[in-house]
Amino acid sequence: MDQSLSDNPYDVIVVGAGHAGCEAALASARMGCRTLLLTMNLDNIALMPCNPSIGGPAKGHLVREIDALGGEMGRATDQTFLQIRMLNTGKGPAVQAPRAQADKKLYGLAMKHTLERQPGLHLKQALVEEIGRYTPAAGAGITLWVKTDLGWTYHCRCLILTTGTSLGGRVIVGDHTREGGRSGEFAACGLSDSLRRIGFDLGRLKTGTPPRIDARTIDFTRTMVQPGSPTPLHFGHYLFAVPTPPFPSPNPVYPVESATAWRPQLPCYLVNTNEETHRIIRSNLHRAPLFTGIIKGIGPRYCPSIEDKINRFPHKESHPLFLEPEGWETAEVYVQGANTSLPEDVQLAMLRTIPALEHVEMTRVGYAIEYDFVFPYQITASLETRQLPGLFLAGQINGTTGYEEAAGQGLMAGINAALKIRGKPPLVLRRDQAYLGVMIDDLVTRDLTEPYRLFTSRAEYRLLLRQDNADLRLTSLSYSVGLVDRGRHQAVLAKQEAIAAEMSRLQKRFINPADVEGRSPAIELAHGVSLASFLSRPGAGYALLKEMGFGDGKLGQEIIDQVEIQAKYDGYLQRQYADVERLRRLEERSIPQCLDYAVLRGLRREAAQKLERFRPDTLARASRIEGVTPADVAILMVHLERARRSQAPR
Repeated sequence: MDQSLSDNPYDVIVVGAGHAGCEAALASARMGCRTLLLTMNLDNIALMPCNPSIGGPAKGHLVREIDALGGEMGRATDQTFLQIRMLNTGKGPAVQAPRAQADKKLYGLAMKHTLERQPGLHLKQALVEEIGRYTPAAGAGITLWVKTDLGWTYHCRCLILTTGTSLGGRVIVGDHTREGGRSGEFAACGLSDSLRRIGFDLGRLKTGTPPRIDARTIDFTRTMVQPGSPTPLHFGHYLFAVPTPPFPSPNPVYPVESATAWRPQLPCYLVNTNEETHRIIRSNLHRAPLFTGIIKGIGPRYCPSIEDKINRFPHKESHPLFLEPEGWETAEVYVQGANTSLPEDVQLAMLRTIPALEHVEMTRVGYAIEYDFVFPYQITASLETRQLPGLFLAGQINGTTGYEEAAGQGLMAGINAALKIRGKPPLVLRRDQAYLGVMIDDLVTRDLTEPYRLFTSRAEYRLLLRQDNADLRLTSLSYSVGLVDRGRHQAVLAKQEAIAAEMSRLQKRFINPADVEGRSPAIELAHGVSLASFLSRPGAGYALLKEMGFGDGKLGQEIIDQVEIQAKYDGYLQRQYADVERLRRLEERSIPQCLDYAVLRGLRREAAQKLERFRPDTLARASRIEGVTPADVAILMVHLERARRSQAPR
């Protein structure tokens, strides 16, 4: 049965309702597109099949950026988290990041409610088996179609695939394998075949998840408690209030945390493996799919399975495992750090070697999953594919791993699909603008050899890309494309003005040695300095300025934090701004997508092949492709300049 072209087709169809799909569908609908979200199971919207956490280094930055751009992940997390903490507080502001433990069921419900209440967004349960393209003669701008396993066809102008690990998915535990995607879902095997027929180059990756255990069988007295933040902390930029959900009574299976009066929180718990744990794993490596050849896909090097860790690091006496509650109303606990595909009996035996888990019972066995992905050299920086214009890819289908990376790509795909329908240029974030820009630039300029994960070390301008200034960097951009409303944009502008005004005041007012004498032995002045210079010194803070009568008591803490960071890191910030300006010239030099690299005189063959494969759209992006040297970039620049001069009017 087919739905005809005249039967009110959609502007955008999103396939998959994981974190990428939810953000993509909401973004396109909020930008005025009639949007359809297709998913295998409407009860599994925004499912967390692996870790029930959101955020962490670089990932927390991403969530803050998603929120600043008008996405939903931060708001849903703020409504439903069990615990939140700021990580790396002993380090500089560039690497500090929030991380929350979400109630995985409440998170999914919160996201589903948001989707259902979004005007212009339609939800349907269906398994997509095939996609294709009409010729332009089909009319009305309708170019793409998707077909479900039941034979129904839907038509659209733009299509976004966010298939997660379901694309050709295979679940593996010991020597048992079955087709499957996310927890308990079918594999999308027909869609893999459809993409290959179109001409896409697909690869195979692997990820895994640890066993879940029953909290009632844990001896919490033999664990180390990891409490939540004692002070209010959120992912959302609190320009507008986030509804506070009704919190249930404390779950009696967990020790009650009393350190946080501002909001109920559940602690996490730390345990460690030991030599007996390692002995059991080593003695069963011959049964591990990772070593028997059952698993063919490449797994993440930075997040190996427990058996891989024991094999690769034989000198380590123990490895940390974090026991993370999965919800307010459940006794299931996630064993972070114990990803495994070992047989079920081995998983239970290794867990019971840990003192706190001597009598533990597993509720769900850990497993590995292999899945197909599309090599990301086939997408542009807008996440649109080259082979099939109008088709966008987001999430694990591009070779990434992690909820946050997927959500960020979904948001950008939704924005750019809506912009394409409007006939406007895409929103492409630079590496100096956002971690989202770093991630997407990495995907379209590098060969993927393992699942991609974002780290703060990947960002050369990480001091500019702090989690605390995401709204200052990105909200105006989102407002310009129509995703963020005027009220929120005006609030950000007011915040920027308040920061600038206070910095100007601090630079113009001076403080003398007599003003600080006796107040802090660590701060000595030989002569008068500006308040900004004083604030930049070790031991000086805005609280001290207020104590001495030089601060502005009306400023909010968000403004104060930004002022302190700008004052203390001004020299470093100015150097990074200068580096950005030098690179901007290359960023602004566009490369025609029809350029024939094979005929460029002087360009090395390897460079020509890499440039032909990745098809960079700017000189800066070309310079970051592995195998392209500065000399190759110089040759390319000379060619582009000659082409520009030859086309200039005389």
